[in-house]
Amino acid sequence: MQQPLCQIHAVAKLTATHFDTFASNRLLNDLGKSGRVDEARHLFDKMSDKDEFTWNTMISAYARSDLLIEAKQLLSETPHPSSVAWSSLISGYSHQGCGTEAFRLFWLMQLEGLRPNQYTLGSALRACSISALLQRGQQIHAHAIKTQFDLNLFVVTGLVDMYAKCKQISEAEYLFHMILDNNNLVLWNTMITGYSQNGYGLQAMECFRDMKSEGIGMNQFTFPSILTACAANSAFRFGMQVHCSIIRSGFEFNAFVESSLVDMYAKCWDVNSAERVLEYMKVDDVVSWNSLIMGCVRKGCNEEALSLFKKMHQRQMKIDHFTYPSVLNALASIFYLETAGSVHCLTIKTGFGNYKLVGNALVDMYAKCGSLYCASRVFLSMGDRDVVSWTSLISGHARHGFYEEALKLYYEMRGTEIEPDLFVIASVFSACAELTCLEFGKQVHGNLVRSGLGSSLSVGNSLVTMYAKCGCLDDANLVFGMMHLKDVVSWTALIVGFAQNGRGKDSLQLYNQMILSGSKPDYVTFVGLLFACSHAGLVDEGFLYFESMEMVHGIKRGREHYACMIDLLGRSGKIDKAVELLNQMPFQPDATVWKALLAACRSHGKLEVAVWAAESLFELEPKNAVAYVQLANMYSASGRWVDAGRIRSLMKSRGVKKEPGCSWMEVNGRVHVFMIEDRNHPRKADIYLKLEEMMILIKEAGYVPDMNFALHDMDEDGKELGLSYHSEKLAVAFGLLSIPPGAPIRIYKNLRVCGDCHNAMKFISEVFQRRVILRDANCFHHFSEGKCSCKDYW
Repeated sequence: MQQPLCQIHAVAKLTATHFDTFASNRLLNDLGKSGRVDEARHLFDKMSDKDEFTWNTMISAYARSDLLIEAKQLLSETPHPSSVAWSSLISGYSHQGCGTEAFRLFWLMQLEGLRPNQYTLGSALRACSISALLQRGQQIHAHAIKTQFDLNLFVVTGLVDMYAKCKQISEAEYLFHMILDNNNLVLWNTMITGYSQNGYGLQAMECFRDMKSEGIGMNQFTFPSILTACAANSAFRFGMQVHCSIIRSGFEFNAFVESSLVDMYAKCWDVNSAERVLEYMKVDDVVSWNSLIMGCVRKGCNEEALSLFKKMHQRQMKIDHFTYPSVLNALASIFYLETAGSVHCLTIKTGFGNYKLVGNALVDMYAKCGSLYCASRVFLSMGDRDVVSWTSLISGHARHGFYEEALKLYYEMRGTEIEPDLFVIASVFSACAELTCLEFGKQVHGNLVRSGLGSSLSVGNSLVTMYAKCGCLDDANLVFGMMHLKDVVSWTALIVGFAQNGRGKDSLQLYNQMILSGSKPDYVTFVGLLFACSHAGLVDEGFLYFESMEMVHGIKRGREHYACMIDLLGRSGKIDKAVELLNQMPFQPDATVWKALLAACRSHGKLEVAVWAAESLFELEPKNAVAYVQLANMYSASGRWVDAGRIRSLMKSRGVKKEPGCSWMEVNGRVHVFMIEDRNHPRKADIYLKLEEMMILIKEAGYVPDMNFALHDMDEDGKELGLSYHSEKLAVAFGLLSIPPGAPIRIYKNLRVCGDCHNAMKFISEVFQRRVILRDANCFHHFSEGKCSCKDYW
């Protein structure tokens, strides 16, 4: 406090005695550098004898304190402005990021007849660096060459920095090497920083190595840049060597360097070392804590990340808007919704609830945890939403099975000015696949192609899956063939697609191509392969793949694989072997396995085994109607109406409701739904007329109703009429009315298609010369010219 008091007394004394100009200028300079601009101006106004240094000092004081309007005004009042005054003003605007204005002043100075010096050029180049004004920086470079400042070390350093900041690293590199016998630390630091910031991590490390070999001393600005390069390239060993250099250079307790060390270790997956550096830091630095928390989240150490956050809170550290997203990501990974609510409250209390970065993380966290209501509430409360906000909400709805809501949100997003990215498009394709919204998916695909965004692995995989699940195998195969990069998900998506569309042998051929490509199959790949073998009757091939899972690929067999094998044996009529395999399972059979056995028993009329399977399902899933319905239907087909009634009564007493069968199809962007004997459609009269015509024509072609699928105790005419009113027959009748010739009729059904409807569809495809694609709960059936892709083996 003594120095300011002395200066105040000196100002008072100067007013009375008029110190000489030298003393006044010295005091003016001290006041300006200490930031006491008002006192400096008071002294300046009292000085009767002002020389060039006086004016320059006051202008510099204003510029240094970001009082640029005052500095510019004072420059205009200066009797004879010098290049130093202009340089101070240009430097002030550069520091504020006002590159355009700094550049304008640079040329205005020359119009005033003043020649820029090395400091003026450096200030102008700094403005170009901050605002990335490459073209103007090149103009200053040309000016430096003309005025012979191009070899000045100060100017060259500014040029290297400018070119690096403008992402012209080759030009920066050329200028750096142009300086011979360079031992300037600032220039070396600038080059290392330029490499690091532009993603040239290896070159940054080579430059650092050369710097050491040249014997150039290092400072606190050298190490953060090289540590950033090490982190970006996961160069853990090199980073450790840099750490040793930091200790030898005496900068191990510099907060800026320590923070960079924590970040480097965390990004190189060495969380323990990062935590040790953090423990020895003398000052709690929020940036370092954020780096460590982020590193823990990346490594999957979510509990540890939350523990660190708790410590930060206990130490009453100033948590910022970079802390919360990492913590919320950790909570999303371990589904700690209760803790998430507390953290959400904390973001509001600390004033970060309205930050976009935090808001996006909250939406993502709630969406991943399945709390879509909370995710939507946060989303709606955000004043500034971006593509990340929308992507988190849309993908969250798609991930948790709310596919229609996901598509509605995407439609809303398209009504804004925000352009979708590849992440949201992948989620939309996944939703379209589950809803079989082929037309909507095609529109999104078309928009993607027109947008020029290109594609990504996840988008390609989602596209293959969507087209395959919508029965468009040619399109799925085309997308797959155009993918430059394929992973196991890509191969598996098409393998499963072929299998579900009745092309089991194509699935096996594709699997062979996958192995030859070097891609390794996974758990899901073998589910698809065994499904393909099951639906194509390839018993021997199925056993080969089943045995190869553990013996060749080291993949442990799961319940889905056993279910496919039991289904494979059951479909081929080997019920006894299916039961034998079920008894050999290394774990208790689940509902999927029993359903496979029950379906096989129904296909081959094995009532006793079916009763065993159904009763096992009654215990595992007492509220699931599938087992009750299938067993009751088997009793009905055998004429055991009393037993069938008993099972239906059991269903009723347990409050089990059968899912009503329905079929639907998309025509001109609208979905039409049909139930059995449906009379609700606006065109019901036309549909039933077409249905009557259709049934007459296919009977003339040889179709005979299969009464085994008329499961009600009534006369023959009633049974036949009931069969003709099945939902898929109503749907195909509407398709014949609405879909132009040449286009396939696509029908989707929530339950398995019955044998009578399957047979009728073959005749319809032949009589009306139409392709009919029917997807039931089990697989796709492609009917054409009186044949089905499943070869009647479904």
